[in-house]
Amino acid sequence: MFWQVAFSIAAAQLTYRRRQTVVSMLGVALGVGFFIAASAVMSGSEKDLVRQLVENAPHITIKDEFRTAAKQPVYIAYPDAAVSLENTKPREYLRGIKNYGAIVDELSKQAGMVAEAALTGQAIIRYASKDVGASIAGIDPEKERLLTTVEEDMREGSLMRLKTSSQGIVIGQGMSDRLGLRMDDLATVVSPTGLVRRMKVVGIFRTGNLLLDEGQVYMLLKDAQVLLEKPFIANRIRIKVGNPDDAEDVAARIESRWGYRSESWQEVNRDFLGLFVTRNIITYSIVSAIMVVASFGIFNIISTIVMEKRRDIAILISMGFRAFDVQVIFLVQGIVVGLLGMAMGWCIGYILLEMLASVQITIPGMTEKQGIALERGIFQYGMGGLFAVLSAVGAAWYPARKASQVRPVDIIRGAA
Repeated sequence: MFWQVAFSIAAAQLTYRRRQTVVSMLGVALGVGFFIAASAVMSGSEKDLVRQLVENAPHITIKDEFRTAAKQPVYIAYPDAAVSLENTKPREYLRGIKNYGAIVDELSKQAGMVAEAALTGQAIIRYASKDVGASIAGIDPEKERLLTTVEEDMREGSLMRLKTSSQGIVIGQGMSDRLGLRMDDLATVVSPTGLVRRMKVVGIFRTGNLLLDEGQVYMLLKDAQVLLEKPFIANRIRIKVGNPDDAEDVAARIESRWGYRSESWQEVNRDFLGLFVTRNIITYSIVSAIMVVASFGIFNIISTIVMEKRRDIAILISMGFRAFDVQVIFLVQGIVVGLLGMAMGWCIGYILLEMLASVQITIPGMTEKQGIALERGIFQYGMGGLFAVLSAVGAAWYPARKASQVRPVDIIRGAA
């Protein structure tokens, strides 16, 4: 019975000031709508970038280098002594990962892990009197298909043709267009030492990334070893793990096991991932400010009602309403405004997401237009609605508390 009376009184007071009520609801609705849109864009773009980082590259890369220079023998012989060395330089090691085959075999035996030895370097691709610098990657085509999405990005040919074609290379669409190279054409490949080889184009890929499409060339590991004059040498071991989130821990264990620098995808892209944290803080701060401004609208309308209806409040208390009951009546007003604003905000958020989904933008460094990555989920709507209701209750609490402290005797005496 009380709740029915409370809702009827709250509804009557809100409809009495329709314009202020509608303005307050619109303020809440805009805050919720922009929160949903901003959250969907922020979360969607972050997850899309992480997906690309995880799918388009190995989760872990072992390099033929050490994270720190080896200690000088004198420091090892006298660990507690005060030693001063001058004009020293780190020892020069023969580049390449020792026993890379055994390391790959051991890693490949672990559940959910794929490991591939690779040799990377630089070369010049020459065709029809045109030269283009390129990054060379000597790979195992069967494992490369499991490590990256290059096979899915193929427009002509395939990675597997590297195994069946003698002296084959796979190039990007950008390099193909710049040099005029087509499938089965013979290109001249020049190594940094001047070694020249004629190699056949057996595949053309297109990732949409300008740097890769114009500057990346794949070939068999043994062909890269011959071209770069590094027989039986690999300078990279590329690894994919079952759970990408575990890459950092797995990389640390690998580095402690073999000593070679092991970089996880999180370490390589730490700066990018850190930027997302800063961007999210700024975005959510702005949206929160909108909600705070909307809360002042609710605070204003309920405070005005309390000031104008002090006599009515005194009468209610005189009729037997407790202070808590009066406080609930005004809190209900804030909750009603918050819920109605939340519902309107959900509609606004949905419309904004549909508008954003239709937008196509050109990203610097990409050859194709991209849509805005959005994450549509119950989380965005739920958090926006929760924020709206909490803001409304918070804005209504103080006026409701003031209303519950009204003393009927003072009001009636003052009126008399």
